[in-house]
Amino acid sequence: MVVFYHLVAEEVAMRTDLNNTVAVVTGAGRGIGREIALHQARNGAKVAVLARTASDLSETGSLIASEGGVAVSFPVDLVDGRGVEQVLDRVASELGPIDLLVNNHGSFRAFGPIWECDPDTWWQDVEINLRGTFNTCRLSAPAMIARGKGRIVNLVGGGTGNSFPNGSGYASSKAAIMRFTECLNDTTKDRGVLAFAVDPGLVRTSMTELQLYSDAGKAYLPGIQELFANGVNIPPSRAAALITDIAAGRFDRLAGRLLRGVDDRDQLEQEMKEIVAHDARALRFSGVEQPKL
Repeated sequence: MVVFYHLVAEEVAMRTDLNNTVAVVTGAGRGIGREIALHQARNGAKVAVLARTASDLSETGSLIASEGGVAVSFPVDLVDGRGVEQVLDRVASELGPIDLLVNNHGSFRAFGPIWECDPDTWWQDVEINLRGTFNTCRLSAPAMIARGKGRIVNLVGGGTGNSFPNGSGYASSKAAIMRFTECLNDTTKDRGVLAFAVDPGLVRTSMTELQLYSDAGKAYLPGIQELFANGVNIPPSRAAALITDIAAGRFDRLAGRLLRGVDDRDQLEQEMKEIVAHDARALRFSGVEQPKL
């Protein structure tokens, strides 16, 4: 806990100017999303915080207001395309055009072999993660393109680039979001809109608490228990600070690629040219020549 607050103080001191910008953060009621929203507000952005639970959003909004920031809360189910459209229209009306969209929302409740998982729960994980991200991007991108600028950050995670036994629904959705982010960026980058994938790392949240303490989590995800037991617990401020830098344009050259909360941001900046030259931090077949589409 001491380390967490030390990191927050250090990152706030290195203030980035996001004045006169508008950020939308999904899954902002708690955990990583709340920290992302706080960082955006601390650096001058007006923030729209989205999630399903109104009481959680109210707490996030109150925290931002207590620090002198501007936040408006919008409870919404991101799977509901019409509901998302109405909320984003309200954001633009009340705060202004959206400069940054952060898709932080996530669901991971189906643990185990697919024949042991409840099929509806498995598909709900995929739908919330992937369709929710599709809905917000589909509705935000056109306005960004019309203005000739905007940045979109989609959070990925475990299973994005590797197998995740007993977490297939979550892994499938996150791999899909990674590829979706690449496709989106290649579609919009020439019109001023850039998309990024961010892996926050293993963070102690209500999602990981379910993995740690539920019967299914204990049975099927022992690796999560071991990681936490070995001290792997990335502060959410790491991803939040990275996304603040993305919002300010620091990593524009890495649009369409994967950035991580554990990255040293100064080193990452120094390595950008090499990463692009080697087409790294992307989903690619190894050793297989692919046609250009």
